[in-house]
Parts: sequence; structure tokens; C-alpha cells
Amino acid sequence: MNVCIRFSPSGRSVRVPAGTTLLEAIRLAGLPVASACGAAALCARCGVHVQGDVTRETAAESEAKQRNRIDAGLRLSCQVRATRDLEVTTPYW
Repeated sequence: MNVCIRFSPSGRSVRVPAGTTLLEAIRLAGLPVASACGAAALCARCGVHVQGDVTRETAAESEAKQRNRIDAGLRLSCQVRATRDLEVTTPYW
């Protein structure tokens, strides 16, 4: 099953297999995203706003956001797996 991920405000979207991380989808869409830890939920630079049902936040994600002083409302794109259609936003797109 494929899901559609829309990226605002860029207007781009991609269809990816369910279970794909948002980080992978962002890269497939050709959009910029910071990531320095190899998707290990350490650097917390890949934070985005997500609208739609997504996987629950893990303890590692919560700890990385606290440690790096990242807004609690953001999700780390390297840790979120898309299981349904979503909209992802960040101001630098």
C-alpha cells in the first residue's frame, strides 16, 4: 500500500510505500532537511510539523528533543513512519 505525503508550503508531494520514514520521503521529494546523526534520533535536526495519524513518539525521540531543546510539537522525521496520507510542514520549504 502506498501513502501520499504532501509538503507545505513547497507544494510538492510524493507517494511512498507505507512504513517509509518522513526523512526518506522528504529526500525523495528533493526538499532540504537537516540530519547529522544518520537517522539515529540523536541530533534532532530533522524536526517537522505533521498533520495526520503517525506512529507514536518513542522514548528516544522524546529524549533527543529534550536534550536538543526542540519544540515538543515537532516530530523527528527520521523516526516517524508514514502509515496514512499526511501533510508535513516546516517554514524553510
